[in-house]
Amino acid sequence: MNHLIITPILIPLLGAIVAVLGGWGRIGVQRVISLLTGVATLGCAIALVDVAGSGAIWAYNVGDWAAPFGITLVLDRLSAMMVLLTSAVSFLALLYAVQGQDERGKHFHFLFQMQVLGINGSFLTGDLFNLFVFFEVLLLSSYALLLHGRTKRRLKAGVHYVILNLVGSGMFVLGIAMMYGLTGTLNMAHMAARVAELPATDAAFVQAGAMLLLVVFALKAALVPIYMWLPSVYSAASAPVAAVFAILTKVGVYAILRVTTLIFGPEGGVAADIAEPFLLPLALVTLALGTFGALASKELGRTIAYLIVASMGTMLAAIGLYTAEGIAAGLYYMLHSTIASAALFLLAGVITSQRGELGGKLLPGPKLERWSLLGVLFFTTAIAVAGLPPLSGFLGKVFILDAAVDQPDGFWVWGVVLATSLLAVVTLAQAGVALFWRNDTEQTPSPAPRTAGRVVAVVGMLGLVAAMTIFAGPLAEFSAATAEQIAEPSTYIETIVPSVEETK
Repeated sequence: MNHLIITPILIPLLGAIVAVLGGWGRIGVQRVISLLTGVATLGCAIALVDVAGSGAIWAYNVGDWAAPFGITLVLDRLSAMMVLLTSAVSFLALLYAVQGQDERGKHFHFLFQMQVLGINGSFLTGDLFNLFVFFEVLLLSSYALLLHGRTKRRLKAGVHYVILNLVGSGMFVLGIAMMYGLTGTLNMAHMAARVAELPATDAAFVQAGAMLLLVVFALKAALVPIYMWLPSVYSAASAPVAAVFAILTKVGVYAILRVTTLIFGPEGGVAADIAEPFLLPLALVTLALGTFGALASKELGRTIAYLIVASMGTMLAAIGLYTAEGIAAGLYYMLHSTIASAALFLLAGVITSQRGELGGKLLPGPKLERWSLLGVLFFTTAIAVAGLPPLSGFLGKVFILDAAVDQPDGFWVWGVVLATSLLAVVTLAQAGVALFWRNDTEQTPSPAPRTAGRVVAVVGMLGLVAAMTIFAGPLAEFSAATAEQIAEPSTYIETIVPSVEETK
């Protein structure tokens, strides 16, 4: 069974290699290979969730080198959940891409599978250095995918994206170096045990190292004040790429959650609970600014991108409560918001492809082909993104508000979440009116390229949202069990490094 853990990394790697070599110059072959790779990865992800559901934590030592000396992959409920989310969203985005988006540049399927590899690797790795390596895989592949199609807008956004992430990479390396110098290890479980024993004389250094890491993860998660890169980058990307990018910010959330509960949690010695004083306030500010940005936006892609910023604030506010209930609510909402945002990006691609030079500008345009179907899909997706009943976004926000009831900062959580939810409804209503109601009868829609196939991908995303609503009970229970497992890092540490004393 242990070899199953590496499959979400190994299968995309093999798929990428076979696609670029076996399908050289033959887009049809590349599509088949990439789709089969996506199906296989999704199947393995489902199997991993089934394994992790037992509550056991599994470790895979690459090359049979035991932790903390070798490369360790770790499977627990949290990593299994995130790998399944990645596999499902990326497969549906791929279904959309093979309708013609993959023809606009070279090596799309190689880059796409490398992106999936980097995301899954980030969720499964058990040490900080390999987290950095997988982050770099994400940077390279996401930059290339962003430029796929080579427009001036994408090039400008890509340059800013790369420069900012290179700065983040430098800070990441510095933070890792500081933590390694203090603890003598890169393995997160081993580091957690070592940090707990550091003397007070090392407090300034370990806190500085911790803050460097958290700043890098906050950059990936688009947390205030380093969130302004996201709207430009996500709105410039093609629809299927933007849908996968919706997962990238969750890598930052995952990293924040992992290190602040495992390494810098209550047992973190001189760095205990280092993120607790500022994570919730910053998350609420992120939620507010993201919502205001969406409300002020005059372009559909930027509106969706700002709503992603707002969703990051919502889930980090829940996590920032640092209670089992808050983390569980944040995890449930994270699953929902990722899928709903990806669905809206895909639907936006279908809509803007018919609006000619107007594209995503929220101005009166031609009446869309199949406008009634697209209108129903937009209305449903908007309900999901805004968090209105009866879909899972509403349930996620209810869980978050319930978790905040008895907390000292609960008033602020309630106020900001409810106010921004109302503004999100207004934002999406304005967008819907501009796209479907205020038509310019003198304009004719551009030919709709393969609309049916693209709509299937959108419906698939909404099907996942519906499944989250129907099976909200079991999913909430799994999220609660995940939160409890995260809150007790001793089991994680003992599984990865059975005898810490032997490694000192």
